[in-house]
Amino acid sequence: MKKEIVPFLKWAGGKRWFVQSHADKLPRTFNRYIEPFLGGGSVYFYLKPRNAILGDLNPDVVAAYQGIKENWQSLRTSLLSRQKKHSDEYFYKTRAKTPASLTERAARMIYLNRTCFNGIYRVNRNGQFNVPRGSKNEVLLDSDDFKGASDLLADAVIRLADFEVLINEATDGDLIFADPPYTVRHNYNGFVKYNEVLFSWADQERLAKALIRARERGAQIVATNANHHSVRGLYDIEGFELHAVSRFSSISAAGASRRQFEELVILANTNKRAE
Repeated sequence: MKKEIVPFLKWAGGKRWFVQSHADKLPRTFNRYIEPFLGGGSVYFYLKPRNAILGDLNPDVVAAYQGIKENWQSLRTSLLSRQKKHSDEYFYKTRAKTPASLTERAARMIYLNRTCFNGIYRVNRNGQFNVPRGSKNEVLLDSDDFKGASDLLADAVIRLADFEVLINEATDGDLIFADPPYTVRHNYNGFVKYNEVLFSWADQERLAKALIRARERGAQIVATNANHHSVRGLYDIEGFELHAVSRFSSISAAGASRRQFEELVILANTNKRAE
């Protein structure tokens, strides 16, 4: 599948910039593709692997992918209806309820993602989405290719699962792309306030140990993280390459506070890279 598929979710910390500027760091060949922090799925849609395990702990994200995979036509019809109804009243009414059917849960997630403030995903202590309405009113986009996404997802396994469970399934020749929330020791980073439950430093350590074990089993690893000395220390061992790269962060409400962030790209067993 050579046709470009634009991710259908906008995600804080998403990796569209990564595939645009650093695709050369991705392996050219691999067996299975495993992505345990799916989010917007930019790397998945760039590589278009036929054999993939996609996972996330966010049930709304998982529902969106499953809904497109199983019935993209009905999902598009639902989004068209939501486009016609879109207003302040409809936004907050939709935000307050979670529908029962998979298609409607998927459509609700995509609708809220596209019309809420800056595409941020945030929930309160009760797990309820609480981001206010934003300035954008487009529910269906010219870039939408739900059929293409559905065709690609047809052979993918989509799971609501902890990252360690998925990483532990990686074997020799598989590719893991891991893009966790950027928590550092002392929890000082630009994304903390957008998460209800922080990806703790203990989770960062658990992730590093899982990736180290996967590398020892022969898995190829591409991971992104905060370029902070505490994170670098987790991977500053034989068998890993560490590369600092920059990207523009645009999730801040105030334009003056939007700036270049330096991020860390962590590679292992990636001897053959994409051209």
